[in-house]
Amino acid sequence: MNIEVKPAQAFDLTIDSIAPDKSISHRAAMFSLLCDAPSKIRNYLRGEDTLATLKIVEQLGAVIEDNGYEITIKPPQVMQEPQDVLDCGNSGTGMRLFCGLLAGVKGFFVLTGDRYLRSRPMARVAKPLRSIGAKIDGREEGNKAPLAIRGNEELEAFEYENKIPSAQVKSAMILAALRAKGECRYLEPELSRDHTERILRGMGADITSGMKSERHEVRVVPLSKPLQPLDIEIPADPSSAFFFAVAAAIVPGSRVILKNITLNPTRIEAFKVLQKMGAKIEFVQKENRYEPIGDIVVEYAPLHGIKVSERISWLIDELPALAIAMAVAKGESEVKNAKELRVKESDRIATVVKNLRKCGIEVEEFEDGYRIKGGKIQSAKVDSFGDHRIAMSFLIAGLVSGMVVEDTECIATSFPNFIEILQKISEVRLGN
Repeated sequence: MNIEVKPAQAFDLTIDSIAPDKSISHRAAMFSLLCDAPSKIRNYLRGEDTLATLKIVEQLGAVIEDNGYEITIKPPQVMQEPQDVLDCGNSGTGMRLFCGLLAGVKGFFVLTGDRYLRSRPMARVAKPLRSIGAKIDGREEGNKAPLAIRGNEELEAFEYENKIPSAQVKSAMILAALRAKGECRYLEPELSRDHTERILRGMGADITSGMKSERHEVRVVPLSKPLQPLDIEIPADPSSAFFFAVAAAIVPGSRVILKNITLNPTRIEAFKVLQKMGAKIEFVQKENRYEPIGDIVVEYAPLHGIKVSERISWLIDELPALAIAMAVAKGESEVKNAKELRVKESDRIATVVKNLRKCGIEVEEFEDGYRIKGGKIQSAKVDSFGDHRIAMSFLIAGLVSGMVVEDTECIATSFPNFIEILQKISEVRLGN
């Protein structure tokens, strides 16, 4: 499906329907399997990817009750060997975290996904897991799905250092560590998104973390008993909210209030960068249980170029939308140390560069990022490349120029009501 968006006028909008957080939704469903009593999850994301995770949890033996708002997950006494393959949809998070979760569970499991997910590299998770005794195989010597896992209940204790901060790799290794034969240590050059540690600690896991010798260390003690069940309301997703933060920042005279967002420091770095570019942004914290939660207010102001090369793991998902802000900012902007972008739902360095050039923006591509010369975005027809964040980013770009984005079905994987909210800002046409 193609979507056309028309240029927008100044808007003032309060949004309390941002999609629930995708990362926390995935984890809440998975981690319920580590308990011996039912978990209650409210405001779970009803996106295709997270619903796929919920189905897999059920295939592993959980009993799920869903009243439309609160989901109750009653875990099995022992995770069951499924009768069918486990379909992760388009979710790299789902596939990589399930690798870690199932690596130490007795049984045979096959993880697959859609054609885009089956083309994404999985060796960066499979390789460290194999090094501690996990039995994982797949296409291209275990680098591509479908992945076959023969669970090994004798995983080795480990000390593993990852040179590139990655919340997905870290989470997979933490989940494996919970079933290892001894205390484990995971090291990374800087703190990556830490939902896994926060939630598991809140459930009673013995996990500590902090800086040690200029590296961030996570220490995990294997489980000696089941975890405490979750009782959680999923906050709104800052990665989803950021699209409308960019919208307010690039449409003159606009303002948006984004309600009930997780304010976890590892998740709002993109807002901090946008603030440094000149946008007026205020953070209003309201509560802090599993995660700090509050509102974010964004107002238009002229933007200027910026260089981004640090804490990349904190804003990796928002970089395509941030590229739109960079494209209209005065001067040059640069993104470096972001090679991770090349192994997302698309090669997001290549797809951002290709689409911005179609829009008349001057861009230089690097192996680990790009340089954008700010200018005037021109109306164009661009391709999403099956990537939900590319699709939504360029629809936001259309608010200043008009835009047609092809292959937009992927938006439903993470933000089912994105178009509904966009229609409150500008005219949107759906076509074949």
